Amino acid sequence: MKNVFIIGSRGYHFNYGGWETFVSNLVDNYNDKETIFHIATITTKKEEKEIKINDNIIVNPIYVSIKGSPAMFLFSVKSFFFYLNYVKKNDLPKSYFYILGLKLANFLGITKNTLKKYNIITLVNPDGLEHKRGKWNYFVKKFFLFSEKSMLKNSDKIICDAIGIKEYVDTTYPNLKNKTTYIAYGANSIKFTDEFKNETLKEYNLSDNNYLLMVGRCVPENNYEFVIKEFLKSNINKELVIISNISNGNYYEKLVKETNCLNNFRIRFIDGVYDNKKLAVIRKCAYLYIHGHSVGGTNPSLLEALSLTDLNILYDVNFNRDIGLSSCLYFKEENSLKELLDNKEYLDSQKEKLGKSAKKIIQNNFTWDIIVKKYKKIFK
Repeated sequence: MKNVFIIGSRGYHFNYGGWETFVSNLVDNYNDKETIFHIATITTKKEEKEIKINDNIIVNPIYVSIKGSPAMFLFSVKSFFFYLNYVKKNDLPKSYFYILGLKLANFLGITKNTLKKYNIITLVNPDGLEHKRGKWNYFVKKFFLFSEKSMLKNSDKIICDAIGIKEYVDTTYPNLKNKTTYIAYGANSIKFTDEFKNETLKEYNLSDNNYLLMVGRCVPENNYEFVIKEFLKSNINKELVIISNISNGNYYEKLVKETNCLNNFRIRFIDGVYDNKKLAVIRKCAYLYIHGHSVGGTNPSLLEALSLTDLNILYDVNFNRDIGLSSCLYFKEENSLKELLDNKEYLDSQKEKLGKSAKKIIQNNFTWDIIVKKYKKIFK
């Protein structure tokens, strides 16, 4: 029996973002009776107990009293030591610690002998380039650079979820090249009836094929401000719908102030849609999807867009091009997005061809069946 301990995600089926989407889909699609997944879940309730979902999935609540970004740092450290003690106490023959993100500083180095003694194999997924994210201040960026160096050096294996991240690690730390491997996220296959589609569009006051869509966390590196300003300069006769965590963060307030977008009837925010089936409908029925993410690896939101939306316009960075290839259109310079949106005749002519190409990319590279097979070679 193999035990895989997942550290760094907020939890299992936790309504938040990329890590949480990844963890839930990975363990739900794994289907191996010889593997038990232990998933650390952040909680503010001291009394929460371990939850056994089934024989192969166990959720362990980790109490954290503080809130905001510091909470995730403390949560990752507490989860790491909780599972270290768990392995010691239960004398497990072989365990994997899969650490998502770069929040453990030098704790892998400090505990290296203990990890080796208890036959614990450590895997680190560095996510994106954390030290370049606009939401962090100077000191946090410096911490992430230090943590990156220490965690990658002291891990047994490095899992990169984007080709660009693997290239960054291999170039920056050439002596670690033999430890890196590329495994992306997967995309869900979601089907729905016409009745469900119509009910969902009505619930969110949307018209089929009559809106542009953005989905993602409201943070600077997702380029909401740039996209909004480009959209407002364009003459496209459709609304821009942005689905984001607008109730959880100060950046939304700054964004609204900088763009004055709430005074324009063409722009609408929706505060999170965490029902996967409803979100699939909204994606499928969008005229086009705009992906503004500029820092990070393979984003689940992008994969879901390629699997459902026929026309996708992506911010032009290698992380996005490595996935979208020639199935997408790209923007980056000022007026580049505006010019695309103003050329509706061109967009209409490309939509069907690009949509088929995008779905072929997902089918050939990013189904959960493909991704799970790669992880089974890691957790062997």
